[in-house]
This record gives sequence, C-alpha cells and structure tokens, in this order.
Amino acid sequence: MSALKRHLPEQSLADRLADLAVEALINEAELSPKPALVDRRSSGAHRDMHLGLMQASALSLWPTFQQMADAALEHGDVGQALRETLGRLGREGEADMLRTTGGVNTHRGAIWALGLLVAAAALDADDATPAGLCQRAARLARIDDRHAAPAASHGLEVTRRYGVAGAREQARQGFPAITGYALPQLQRSRAAASGEQNARLDALLAIMTTLTDTCVLHRAGFEGLHAMQHGAQRVLEAGGSASLAGRRELHVLDRQLTELNASAGGAADLLAACLFIDGLEPALGHPSRSL
Repeated sequence: MSALKRHLPEQSLADRLADLAVEALINEAELSPKPALVDRRSSGAHRDMHLGLMQASALSLWPTFQQMADAALEHGDVGQALRETLGRLGREGEADMLRTTGGVNTHRGAIWALGLLVAAAALDADDATPAGLCQRAARLARIDDRHAAPAASHGLEVTRRYGVAGAREQARQGFPAITGYALPQLQRSRAAASGEQNARLDALLAIMTTLTDTCVLHRAGFEGLHAMQHGAQRVLEAGGSASLAGRRELHVLDRQLTELNASAGGAADLLAACLFIDGLEPALGHPSRSL
C-alpha cells in the first residue's frame, strides 16, 4: 500500500478545494436530525427534495468549484475580472445543478457562498484562517458583476419585500453568522465533548438564532422566522443537541418548522460554508487555530 501511495499523483490545490466544498455540502445534507431540513431521516418540509438528490446535486458542482479555484489562481488577486469570471462559472454551475436535479433548486445559495470561499482560499492558501478567508471573500462579494442579468429569485424578492439582509449581504459582511456564531459554537460543543454530529447541529442552531433566513421568510413569513430563531435559542439554552433537554427542544422545533413549511435553507447553506472553513486548514496541511 505504501508503494502504491508513492505513485499516486498529488492533487492540485484546485482539486483539493473542490473536494472540500463538495464534502461540506454532503456532510451538511447527511447531518441529522436537522429541523425541517432534508437529512437521513426524511425530506423535512420539502416535497421535491430527498437526500439522494442533495448528494447528486453536490457532486455535480465539483467541476464548478474546481474551475473557480483555478480562475482565482490564474487572476491572482481580488478584482473585477475575477469577480465576473466567478459569476459566469456560478451561473454555468447552477445550470448543471438544475439539469442534475430536474429543475429543483437544491444548492443555488451554496454556489454563491462556497464559490466565494473556494476562490478566496485559492487566492492565498498560506492564509487559511477564518478571518483572512472571509475578508477576501467579502471583498469579492462587494464587487458588482456587470454581466449578471437582473436576478429573479425568492431570496431577492424576500429581501425587497421585508427589508432584510439576505445571502448577498451576509457574504459582503464577511459571513458574520459563521465567524460570530457557527464556528465559536462548533468549538464550544467540541470542547464539551458533545460529539462531532452534535457539535455540527449546535453550529447550525447557532446560525439559526440570528439569521434572517430568506428561505424561511419566503415560506412562512415572520412567524416562521421567529419560530426558527427562538426555537434554536431554546435548544442551545437547554444544553444543546447532546443533552436530553436540548434534544427534546430540537424535536419541538422540528415539528414547529415542519408544520409551518419553514425550511431554513439559508442556514443550511451557511453551515456547509462553516464546515468548509473549519476543514480548510487541515486540508491544506496547516495546523488548526481558534478564531
């Protein structure tokens, strides 16, 4: 086996980043029990999605992430040219995803978030810290794509209707839901020996406590958003996913959001981005550091 390994070609940086992005999407999809989201148990509040579809969608996006990383390596710095190349690749990747899923929007928001992070990682692989990575991603997100057609999505419609910040603003601010809530909670739950799956669930819940999730707003309005935020806070205050009281609150939240048809797709996309950031330094051979 060791002789075989010596003859295996070393992966390029772009390949490793694409692998990590797809792995983050699959790990998010398989994480269970997520409230009202597709997981190993069920389709949650969705009638048009299931775990196999989410996995196939994630795998279909590998070439997109690989090309985004290569584009960042080719351009070499944050600028208009790279931003517009990423926009084009994202639109092409979305079309590939929709062909794979039969028209079901499984990962549109994740293409935006992970695409920025993959490019940011490729731009400076020596600085894979959450702070440095998210700062570079934010600089990219703040550049307008002059070639993008006027967008028509549920998320943008909701941001206009309710006057809330959506996925674009989250990226432009450097993903505060991840750096300020998800990653610190992930580290706290790991330190408490909660187990990796529970730690990831707690990270998702930490995102849900404050995020103005446009997927939830689109499906269930402010009633659904308040149920998500307050319910997630109750789980964490009860001891998190690894505690009996916290698990009971998690089941209550799952029932509430499912009855409201309120799927927190925005929070799920940010959890996948969180898992990508969390795994980046180990994937690149750097020692992991705290925030």
